Amino acid sequence: MALNPEQLAKDIESAMQARGFQPLADKAAGHAWWLAFAEGIVNHITQNAEVPVKGGSSAGTYKVT
Repeated sequence: MALNPEQLAKDIESAMQARGFQPLADKAAGHAWWLAFAEGIVNHITQNAEVPVKGGSSAGTYKVT
């Protein structure tokens, strides 16, 4: 699965709206803030995530790219 900051930002905004928040209201942070937030999450995951494979000829730990 490819990580997409733009889609993640929209998903966060939608989830917040579904719970009664107004993440894009006139005095709220706005989409640019949520996009920056999502980019930080995606960057953290892609820089630090590892997948352990415990058996077989591919056993080991692999970086997520």
